[in-house]
Amino acid sequence: MRKWHLGAALVAILLAAGVAFMSAQPATAPPAPAYEDAAIRMRIDIGERKLYVEADGEEIRSYNVAVGTDAHPTPPGSFSVSRMIWNPRWVPPDSDWAKGERVREPGDPKNPMGRVKIFFREPAYYIHGTNAETSIGTAASHGCVRMLNDEVIELAQLLIDRTGTPVEPGLIKRLINRIRQTRELRLQTPVPLRIQA
Repeated sequence: MRKWHLGAALVAILLAAGVAFMSAQPATAPPAPAYEDAAIRMRIDIGERKLYVEADGEEIRSYNVAVGTDAHPTPPGSFSVSRMIWNPRWVPPDSDWAKGERVREPGDPKNPMGRVKIFFREPAYYIHGTNAETSIGTAASHGCVRMLNDEVIELAQLLIDRTGTPVEPGLIKRLINRIRQTRELRLQTPVPLRIQA
């Protein structure tokens, strides 16, 4: 009982002194700007199997991608991209298609997540690298959007740069060179994404 009173008293003193406490809840990203107004935005055309990046209304990059199969389609709609994980591990989802699969660590050649995964519909839909490069340009995934590893790295760097996300000097180079080092980054400004059939 006495410890609780001392702890509560300490918290009260710190709050009175203006010390802020971080919530145990994850930080909520600010809403993405409207698609039409966004300085940078992305669009995925499922039929074309292409991802387009536009800045100030002009297309600045396009990438060939793999999309979901008919049995596991990529969800169309409007999304917001604000979170990415460099050199992610892969944990098999609780789905029939993943039965018998095992966890794959960063750098494992059998890790289907590749070098970066960029969340667009949590918890299970990403734009990510792949170890199945021949699938690019086809409908082959379980709903995610696959990219070549070099290209997903380029896309992640582009989003970081164009949103003005602060990153410690040399971090991206280290993440590229140390394939077993995992790091989560959150974009300073969420990027709107449209996925169309």
